Order: sequence, then structure tokens, then C-alpha cells
Amino acid sequence: MKAVVGRELGPPELYELVEIPRPQPKPGEVCVKVQAVGVGYVDALVAAGRYQVRPPAPFTPGMEFSGTVESLGAGVETFGVGDAVMAGALGGGMAEFIAVNASAMSPIPTGLSFEQASGFRTNYMTAYHALVDRASLRKGETVLVLGASGGVGAAAVDLANALGAHVIAACSTKAKRDFALSHGARQVIDYTDANWRDELKKLTAGVDIVFDPVGGEFLEPAFRSLKWKGRHLVIGFAGGPIPALRANLALLKGGALVGVDIRQFFALEPDRASANDKSLRELIAQRLINPAVGRVFPFESFREALTYALAREGVGKTVLKVSD
Repeated sequence: MKAVVGRELGPPELYELVEIPRPQPKPGEVCVKVQAVGVGYVDALVAAGRYQVRPPAPFTPGMEFSGTVESLGAGVETFGVGDAVMAGALGGGMAEFIAVNASAMSPIPTGLSFEQASGFRTNYMTAYHALVDRASLRKGETVLVLGASGGVGAAAVDLANALGAHVIAACSTKAKRDFALSHGARQVIDYTDANWRDELKKLTAGVDIVFDPVGGEFLEPAFRSLKWKGRHLVIGFAGGPIPALRANLALLKGGALVGVDIRQFFALEPDRASANDKSLRELIAQRLINPAVGRVFPFESFREALTYALAREGVGKTVLKVSD
């Protein structure tokens, strides 16, 4: 089978499309014929060796993917050959086949394409866990989403809107702001403008929740924009260096800086994660959320897909199409 392999972590140029043996599922595993792979900023960072977790080399990128069940390992009874599934792993998705533990998989919700499913599990589970579990979002509250056109940001806009929030999307370009408006945002701002907080103040007296996958220089001004008892959700640091926040700001706002780690949530709260998955499926069934697919690259263009994701140029979830 064909797979993207890097003999060492580094830029996309170090990765090649090579022939390797097809994996055989071990007990408790499922072999999946991969259809589509979600390619996000974190995927590109991991492949480059610039993420906080460094996988061993040789390495195949791709932490979230969708496809069909090809074969089952001993003891697997929850899936059948031919089932359409979506799954997550610490890598390996950019391949024609992958063996993954059955517990890391779930059926693709009715109505989602393979492309949508390849970016759904992590982004929407992260957004739901953040907004519902960690921030206790209430209908009518105002949510400011930074980086609102990216994979997880777009999921937060879509989901917060479905849950009855007033969403203000912060994006860096007009095309991204137009995308956010079409995907559920009520209002938009350009947060790369030096006076973006002044623009925000024209729209609202303060926000209840900040959904922040960006961090960097934007964390403090966003936190300052909270209302009394506001919640600032720390999702990630796509904006660069990990920032610091002066503790007196939390005191003055009566506010909370709340961490959101979806990897540990899956591992430590599996029952809650299962309940959240059920809730998201109900929202899909009611057509209240609609995962946005961004640019789709053919399998052979994996280097271009990684470069594109690293540059944070796209809107929605970038997808690598492995097979039809």
C-alpha cells in the first residue's frame, strides 16, 4: 500500500509517498481503508517536529481520518466490514490503510460525507467540550471566537450558533470573515487590526465567552473584553508563543481562564465523551450544525496540503483525499 512517510520529522519536503506493507489488525483493532484525512495546523506542526508532543520517526502524518472497515481484529464486535467510520490516532492517517483501536473509532453520522467526517470528531468534540462542559454556555450569551475560519474555530462558530449564542467571529481577512458570516456568525471583526478592541466595543459591551485557539498576543486583550464572570477558553496557541496573563485581570473581571484538552478528556472522561458524541449526532440529525470542508487536495499533493495547513491560509477543514 502507499503511505506518506518521513524518515525524520521536518518540513513537508522530507516526506515521501512510498510503498509499505498493509497493516494487519491486532486483537481489538480494526483495519480501515482510508478515504479522507483532515489536515490541520497541529498536523503540520507534529510532522515538522514543532509540536509539544514529538512522535518517533519514521512517521506518517494524519491524526484524524475517515474511511470504511476493511477487516477486524479478534474480539471486535462493534463494527462490521464495510462500515463507514471516522477515527483518530497519534498519526498514520496519510496512508491507504491503517490499523486503529476500535475504541478510537465511531460510525460516521448519517448525512456527513467522508470529507466532512475526516475533520468532525476532533474539532466538534473540542468545541462542544469547551462550550458546554467547560464554559457552561447559556442561550443568548455572546461568544467571541478567535481564528474563527479555521477547523476548530469554524466548528465553534457553527456549534455556538446552534446552541443559541450570539457569535462574533474574529478573522484576519475579508474572505475569512465572509466565510464566518455564512457559517453562523452574527458579526465579524478583523483581529489583526491594531484597534480591534475598539471595533469589538462598538458591537458589544463585553463578551461572556472567548473561544481561543490562537493565544499569543491576542490572549490578554481578548480576556480584557470579557464581561463580569466571563470565561476565556484556552484551546491552543496557533498564534505563536505561549502567552502569560496577569492574575489581577482575573480578579478584576471575576473571570476564569479555562483550559480545554480534548486528548485528556477522551482518556479520562470516556463516558462524558460518549454522551457528547450522542448530543452532536442529534444536532446533525436536526440539521442544526453543518461541518465546513475547505480545500481538498489529492493524495499525491500531501506536501502542498501540509504547507497550506501550516500557513493557516484556508477556511474550514483542509482535507487530503486518499481514495474515492
